Amino acid sequence: MVAIRTYFEQLTPLSDQDWEIFSSKLVRETFPKKTQLLAVGQTENYLSFVASGIVRLYIPHSENDLTFGFVFENGFVSAYDSFLTQSSSVYAVECLTKTELWRISYRDLQTIYKESEAGNIIGRMASEELFLLKSKRELSLLNDSAEERYQKLFSERPELIRQVPLKYIASYIGVTPQALSRIRKRIS
Repeated sequence: MVAIRTYFEQLTPLSDQDWEIFSSKLVRETFPKKTQLLAVGQTENYLSFVASGIVRLYIPHSENDLTFGFVFENGFVSAYDSFLTQSSSVYAVECLTKTELWRISYRDLQTIYKESEAGNIIGRMASEELFLLKSKRELSLLNDSAEERYQKLFSERPELIRQVPLKYIASYIGVTPQALSRIRKRIS
């Protein structure tokens, strides 16, 4: 729990009282590889902080899933639109590796918002991070070629190639696995 406090204190100073309020609501859970954290149609009840591991956000299809996000260590993960509205999710969330999460429920987060200014700041920062990831992804899809998206992804996360199946990476950058193979051959 020291590591998560250190991370949050980079966002905002935390008094021992604020930390006690916030940390009392956090639950640490470890999930094996391939665990589905949320299925389509379920309501997201958690905002989670990834302590270790990789999480994928995707829309399942009968032929190929459409992967639209990866979340790594020290990132927030949630089907955030479902979390905010407390309505059914239209996409799924899955652990790609063994993953350790610190989770807070919707109800507990609302309590923290009422009881702690620092909790409000942490909640806002998590919300801003999730928004910026979404915005960055949308702008990349509009402005970058598939090859540019691939290169950016691996300049930011070079270890990804060893940890994430290529079919998910292909889906994420918006190409078929065969097209990804050609891109990889061209740039190597």
